Amino acid sequence: MKIGKSVFLLCLLILVGWIGWLIYQQLQDQNQETTRQDRGSRVVPVEVEEITRGQIDEVRTFSGTLDASKEFVVASKVSGRIEIITVDLSDSVDQGQIIVKLDNAEYQQAVTQAKADLAVATANLKEAESLLKIAARELARVETLQKRGVSSESEQDTARANQLARGAHLEVTKAQLTRAMAEVETARIRLGYSDVAANWQGDSTPRIVAERYVNEGETVSVNQPLLRIVKLNQVIAVFHVSERDYGLLAPQQTVNIETDAYPNQTFEGRITRIAPVFRESTRQARVEILVENPDARLKPGMFVRSRVILKQVSDAVILPQTALVVRDGQTGVFVLDPQKPVVHWQVIEPGIRHNNYVEAVSGELKGSVVTLGQQLLDDGSEVIVQLEKTQ
Repeated sequence: MKIGKSVFLLCLLILVGWIGWLIYQQLQDQNQETTRQDRGSRVVPVEVEEITRGQIDEVRTFSGTLDASKEFVVASKVSGRIEIITVDLSDSVDQGQIIVKLDNAEYQQAVTQAKADLAVATANLKEAESLLKIAARELARVETLQKRGVSSESEQDTARANQLARGAHLEVTKAQLTRAMAEVETARIRLGYSDVAANWQGDSTPRIVAERYVNEGETVSVNQPLLRIVKLNQVIAVFHVSERDYGLLAPQQTVNIETDAYPNQTFEGRITRIAPVFRESTRQARVEILVENPDARLKPGMFVRSRVILKQVSDAVILPQTALVVRDGQTGVFVLDPQKPVVHWQVIEPGIRHNNYVEAVSGELKGSVVTLGQQLLDDGSEVIVQLEKTQ
């Protein structure tokens, strides 16, 4: 019995709720109709702006940093104590210029030792050549005696074996001489390495010392970095793009570079490289821009903003973005009738947006559009223009 009463009460509550919802919807419809009637029955003050045609650009700004276009780290190929560093920070360096000198006494001694070994090897070669000549004459003498029946075959075999041994000894001394010559050359090369030069590859344009890692008097090891030299007449601006913008970029595309170091100034560059892969950690791809920097005002490490024109329409219908209205899920504008003070609702498809203006992709629009007061308007509403702007 109690269960039956509970079911009855539940059904009654559901019925009451449903009736209440129907009444609420009817009241809402009545309110909306009243609002529409009010909109249509009163004159609405509005501001309008002229529709224009012209070029509009889709511009995107990316943040990034500057890198040197070329970089060369000077390192020592031999160990030693630094005697002289001929350049310092911001100094200009020519290709092949000696910039660090190491203590070379040990390497000079090595050259002297190698030359002495070469002299010994040369003397040994001359001795081996003389011994081979003597062995050859001895073999010829024994062969002559054997023909006369004076010498035995065993003496001839001994003489021939002696000649072969002297010949082999001569080849060994020749190899020793070659090795001694190579050791002299190696010692000279190592001595030359004690004068560390800025031997970068490529163009011979002077470069600038960007960093100095050591001081005079320090002892450095093999391949230890000494100075970093960069090329500054060109710099590389680096930024990263997402998948949305990746397909709109291309090599040789013009980019405008701005930096806080030089307010209200723009430096022009061109895209030179676009990474063929995205980083998994950021889902972005690297883009490099080459910027001419003849006066070296731009410095590696500076924070920059890169403005890129991703898309451009030369003959577009241009509206102020403030004119856009969304009604019933559609985007449109209220266009002022050129003959009488009423507006007409026009659905459009927005395109490129730039500097508070938007491209109307679809629809033939002329005249002026409402930019203020749209919330009080419907199609056919009567208006009074308070202010008309032109671009």
